[in-house]
Amino acid sequence: MFDPLSSAERPAVIDRPVPPLQTGSPPAAFRPMAVKSEPVSLAALFKSEESGLLRFAIGLVGRRSVAEDLVQEAFLRLHRVWNEVENPRAWLYRSLHNLALNHLRDQPAEAELDEKAVPGGGGLPPEALARNEAVGMVRLFLAEMPPEDRNLIQLKYHDGLRYRDISRRTGLSVGNVGYRLHHVLKGLADSLRNAGIEGSQG
Repeated sequence: MFDPLSSAERPAVIDRPVPPLQTGSPPAAFRPMAVKSEPVSLAALFKSEESGLLRFAIGLVGRRSVAEDLVQEAFLRLHRVWNEVENPRAWLYRSLHNLALNHLRDQPAEAELDEKAVPGGGGLPPEALARNEAVGMVRLFLAEMPPEDRNLIQLKYHDGLRYRDISRRTGLSVGNVGYRLHHVLKGLADSLRNAGIEGSQG
């Protein structure tokens, strides 16, 4: 495993934007968020997020070696702007997504070769790559949600609470909990569809 704090810096890559969050998706993506409002170090963030980021990158570019390089580059970039970033987890996922798009744009021949090699070349099957990408995008959009909306998602899908229990925790009425969750999930599904993630029905 590489250390993002001691690696040599690499040439900058021009970022390309992804569709913004507009506020149904894999429950594995609904886990606690690491945001700057909670005490967190870059090393701790690397420990908690590296595996998820790596799966996301593999889903995007199809090659583990390339994915590892992109994840390392994302952490190096975060290190350079650490004091300026309010939501490092969301920043990492969005930066990694943009780095992967740039790589696919700049290395089209490699991307075509990977697509031909996937069926019998020992790499992940297309379904697994697509799932990794989808889970990564869900985590990106969750990290960019307003804290109160993200909290509802976590209470329902990570903690497994019923509406009545969420109502006690948040002070919202049971009806309001259901209403807000419906609209938050619909916004998440819309954002995933705009990002090109298939199967993102509301």
